[in-house]
Amino acid sequence: MKLHNVKELLEATATMDVVEVKGWVKTFRSNRFIALNDGSSLNNIQCVVDFNEIEENLLKKINTGSALHIKGALVESQGRGQKYEIVVSQLEVLGESDPENYPIQPKKHTLEFLREKAHLRVRTNTFGAVMRLRSALAFAVHQYFTKEGFYYVNTPIITGSDAEGAGEMFRVSTLDPKNPPLGEDGAIDYKQDFFGKETNLTVSGQLEAEAYAMALGKVYTFGPTFRAENSNTSRHLAEFWMIEPEVAFNDLDANMDLAEDFIKYVLDYVLENCQEDLQFLDQRLEKEEQSKPKQDRSPMGLIEKLRFVTDNNFKRVSYSEAIDILLQSKPNKKKKFDYVIEAWGADLQSEHERFLVEKHFKCPVILFDYPASIKAFYMRLNDDGKTVRAMDILFPGIGEIAGGSQREERLEVLQDKMAQLGIPEEELWWYLDLRKFGSAVHSGFGLGFERLVQFATGMGNIRDVIPFPRTPLNAEF
Repeated sequence: MKLHNVKELLEATATMDVVEVKGWVKTFRSNRFIALNDGSSLNNIQCVVDFNEIEENLLKKINTGSALHIKGALVESQGRGQKYEIVVSQLEVLGESDPENYPIQPKKHTLEFLREKAHLRVRTNTFGAVMRLRSALAFAVHQYFTKEGFYYVNTPIITGSDAEGAGEMFRVSTLDPKNPPLGEDGAIDYKQDFFGKETNLTVSGQLEAEAYAMALGKVYTFGPTFRAENSNTSRHLAEFWMIEPEVAFNDLDANMDLAEDFIKYVLDYVLENCQEDLQFLDQRLEKEEQSKPKQDRSPMGLIEKLRFVTDNNFKRVSYSEAIDILLQSKPNKKKKFDYVIEAWGADLQSEHERFLVEKHFKCPVILFDYPASIKAFYMRLNDDGKTVRAMDILFPGIGEIAGGSQREERLEVLQDKMAQLGIPEEELWWYLDLRKFGSAVHSGFGLGFERLVQFATGMGNIRDVIPFPRTPLNAEF
């Protein structure tokens, strides 16, 4: 017999004489009414026990969190709140649950408490909705790039280069940490390590994706990346997932077109396919906002924010123009910003980015042509010699959500930039080769997947949109 899931039973168009479902108990009332959920839907299906069919001793084994196998008839519900319910004729307890110690009781829990129970928190309505949305967004990412003729490339997780030049990388080594081999200079001799050189977990697949773009034309990566930044903010993770398309023959304008089209597509996908979860998270966010002081509340609800992005053209503004706007803004003149803008060349903070999006332009913004001094070495230098063909995409409530650039395709210019920054050519000889053999204009961007999920779900802390967060002093589970 076919096993049904809760979602399809709740959406059924007619009653059924016999259905079979498995799931976990959310609540068990009056020794008769079981609210069962199997993860397929935000909503539970009510299962009504027929005392003539089910032994009392079996009912004593049912508690919140128990796993059950239920057979019965799908009938029109006698109560309000759902169209159908199951009248139980057969019941099997697949896994008992200790009611005294089960931590996910049917009551409100703090997000901080649930982070300590990350292995069980997905059984709550909030995290069930978040993770279903995360899954839908991941599907939409692959669907978009496949539709647009991109090839999916798996770039290395272990690397000998630092793509961002940040130096905040996790080392990969098999050497004895208590007694590593030393060279004549007293430094650790990595030639004796597994890879024969110093290696780390990657911070980006971009450089390798560029190599494949220069042969396959349009590629994208979607995989884990790592940053050993000792940051405990609500915006940072040590392990996170990055979406990184690279396209041969695309200049910065085409790159901005691609990024805007891509983001609108994936958000449209969840708006269309995840309405139940989005409405729940929208209501959740509204209640959360009501508890804040009036001046700190978001002017938009969750679904309204998503529509704000999908329904508006992204405003394209040069960094220089943005700096002029910020210098003349009231929050800057009255020193209301935590980081007051003093002059051109400042590295913009989230508060500046949000001001541009939410207060000044009132639409998503793409900033471009940043100072070379605050951007990575591989970005194409403009003719003015001081700015690069970089772009950042700014969203309401979150600030920067993606960043990219037209890559520097000129060998001599790239070599000069690497020399200025002290990046040895022998470390990236293969990257320079791409500029020697059929070099061409090419561009790409990186979008942190968790930032996207955070925006789409309205969750305030990035640790709540990844199944098992990795942060400083935390590698539990």
